Amino acid sequence: MSSVALAPRRRRSRFTTDVLPVVLVLGGVVALWQAVVVAFRIPAFLLPSPVVVVQEFLTSPGFYLSNTGFTLMTTLSGFAFALVFGVLLALLIVSSRIFDRVVFTLLSALHSVPKVALAPLLVIYLGTGMTQKIVIAAMIAIFTIVINTVVGLRAVDPEVLNMAYSKRASRLDILLKVQLPHALPNLFGALKAATTFTLIGAIVGEFVAGQQGLGYVILTAQGAFDTPRAFVAVVILGLVGTSLFHLLAFIERKVIPWHVSIRAERRR
Repeated sequence: MSSVALAPRRRRSRFTTDVLPVVLVLGGVVALWQAVVVAFRIPAFLLPSPVVVVQEFLTSPGFYLSNTGFTLMTTLSGFAFALVFGVLLALLIVSSRIFDRVVFTLLSALHSVPKVALAPLLVIYLGTGMTQKIVIAAMIAIFTIVINTVVGLRAVDPEVLNMAYSKRASRLDILLKVQLPHALPNLFGALKAATTFTLIGAIVGEFVAGQQGLGYVILTAQGAFDTPRAFVAVVILGLVGTSLFHLLAFIERKVIPWHVSIRAERRR
């Protein structure tokens, strides 16, 4: 059978095994949620039904989409800063014992401090704009990126390193052409976790000093006891976080198709 004829069958098989179960589970959860609210006559200010949540969104979709855009921009900016500085710090840590001791100590101390405690100080230093929220988002995510990247950089087989040295490769070439590609699976694992962390950081910043964003929507809805509005924001946050995670998983499959985890997933 030709590859052209097999392609539609493969797409149907992937839909049946990957997409359909997720759709059925989510649909079942929503149906159960609706049934519980109707059966027990739970008022909307305690637990709005999915129908009420959808109706609330449709009353002012532009309002929710604009706030979603603000939170998404903050999240992506914080993610980009955490990625760039996290990888650079990991490279410095692997390259220098001094950086290893100093940077790891500082990062551990910074990571141990709750970011909610630092957020008011960042408001004083950076104001109430987007910069403060981006910094909080990056601070929450950077530790995970550094730790996982360092583990990947140091996990190269010593025989591979010895072979590279025997070919008179420079330290920089080994770092960038041998160790960094080897660390990509660890890095992508950290990045998939970092998307959630940066989203949390953006919401924390909006809670502390926000005038826009989904965190601000939740905060104002809480003050007005507007539970349906808060639920809309929470549902959108869940959709944004899930979408970012799967987008990174897709990029991972394209960038490192050679890795054993990707090959095993394709065999399944």
